[in-house]
Amino acid sequence: MNSDLEIARNVKLNDIKVLLEQLEISEDDFEFYGKYTGKIKLSVLEKLKSKPDGKLILVTAITPTSFGEGKTLTSIGLGQALNKIGKNGIIAIREPSVGPVFGIKGGAAGGGYSQVLPMEMINLHFNGDLNAIAAAHNLLAAMLDNHILKGNDLGIDVTNILWNRTMDMNDRSLRQIVIGLGGRVNGIPRESAFVITAASEIMAILALATSRKNLKERLGEIVVGYTYDKKIVKAKDLDAHKAMAVLLNDAIMPNLVQTSEHTPALVHAGPFANIAHGTNSIIADKIALKLADYVVTECGFGADLGAEKFFDIVCRNSDIYPSTVVIVATCRAIKLHGGVSEKPEENLYKENKEAFAKGLANLEAHILNMQKFGVPIIVAINKFPKDTDSEIDMIYELCKNMNVECAAHEAFVKGGDGAIELAEKTAALADNFEITDRKFLYELDKTVENKIETIAVEIYGAKDVYFEKRAKAKIKRFTDLGYGNLPICIAKTQSSLSDNKRAIGAPKNWTLTVTDAKLSAGAGFLVIVCGDMMLMPGLPKIPAAVNMDVDEDGNITGLF
Repeated sequence: MNSDLEIARNVKLNDIKVLLEQLEISEDDFEFYGKYTGKIKLSVLEKLKSKPDGKLILVTAITPTSFGEGKTLTSIGLGQALNKIGKNGIIAIREPSVGPVFGIKGGAAGGGYSQVLPMEMINLHFNGDLNAIAAAHNLLAAMLDNHILKGNDLGIDVTNILWNRTMDMNDRSLRQIVIGLGGRVNGIPRESAFVITAASEIMAILALATSRKNLKERLGEIVVGYTYDKKIVKAKDLDAHKAMAVLLNDAIMPNLVQTSEHTPALVHAGPFANIAHGTNSIIADKIALKLADYVVTECGFGADLGAEKFFDIVCRNSDIYPSTVVIVATCRAIKLHGGVSEKPEENLYKENKEAFAKGLANLEAHILNMQKFGVPIIVAINKFPKDTDSEIDMIYELCKNMNVECAAHEAFVKGGDGAIELAEKTAALADNFEITDRKFLYELDKTVENKIETIAVEIYGAKDVYFEKRAKAKIKRFTDLGYGNLPICIAKTQSSLSDNKRAIGAPKNWTLTVTDAKLSAGAGFLVIVCGDMMLMPGLPKIPAAVNMDVDEDGNITGLF
């Protein structure tokens, strides 16, 4: 089997103009970034406003192993397969973050014969989007500290500042820092921190904005801190939001690329699902829905994170709603949740029916969770060469008992041809579903505590929620300031339905611990931190970066 990199380099990419012609996008509505990618201008939405929307297919997953279960791969393979069965399909997925690319995961653009290309460009500085987000975030930080140094006319309390700095790299040493050392010329000394760019509120705002006007309004609403008399200070109070929007002027436009089978793909925005809301941009989805009859989009990590947030945050911010939910499952993840150790990884590929039967509880929990939103469900089994028929049959049996569709696919080794059954079943579900009632897990007028408890009990399977003193005080302050009616974005481990990364399967009789709360007023949600979740990841002992190199001709190796 060729490596992902070899497969990618053997694909003869179509000129981006071929995709524009296929999608009927005028060159006047497109910004070219070389021969194989570029940005779709927002003017397309106005020109296509009378065209009916296609069907949205949301791809999520069971609780993953540390290797990932192929959610992006499945999204790409499904999009390719839809076109192979005569459907007009397009893919809309998130941009990779450089931090994880050089950390544990490596490249994040699909794999095998289901990739988005050019993969080196997509994984590294893709059309400048994440750099623009980081620059906009750090501009606000710089203007905030400059205002304090140059007289502090707003009376900002330097001991009560909420805005930090960002960079798109895993660097645990920057989680807690002191800035402004070295005398007055270098600013006012104070504690601060860094978050990874995918966790920046600017990233969430870009993903949730519906226009440049809406983007600017959201940027202005960012709360950066408090005055000495406990009033909030917003980005617009510093008059920073307009310049921030300037930096994001190109980044707000979705990027157009192609898959390894030349299926069009929009790749835009990349908030993490364990520390942010975990989906690509509303603008990309809305444009894609005008360009195709079926749009395959994905959300981060398990359905308890990305999918719940898609319904309760993204769908509340827009008029989009899925017509089908695809839950990606693998035999190796099910065995992990049945008690099989993933170290060494080979353990997960040995048949173990007893562990498998136990691990199915995790898949069952995710199916039950998605059924709460009233959308038809199909389980997509990402099939590995060593998977046994008996274990695959156990997944089919569970799905049959729960009255949900199921299809195994081999999109990694066969591309779209390996996902034909999945495409046929998914399209049929979408075609037969009419959106008459958009369901959400909770009402916004409930208390913040009640909304958190609803997510904890209904989605995570907790019996109770414990609020630490600091979190309780912050929630009260945000509520008193008028932000109690915002949706909730839980930040917790992706490795478990619970807040304990070691709790496998579907944990019962446990208590969710809320340790902190953060206000993302511009994005329009409250971030509720649970367990020991960090907003700046660290590198593993042996980072993926050590296996990467570039030769004299500019050819990159080790990215996958």
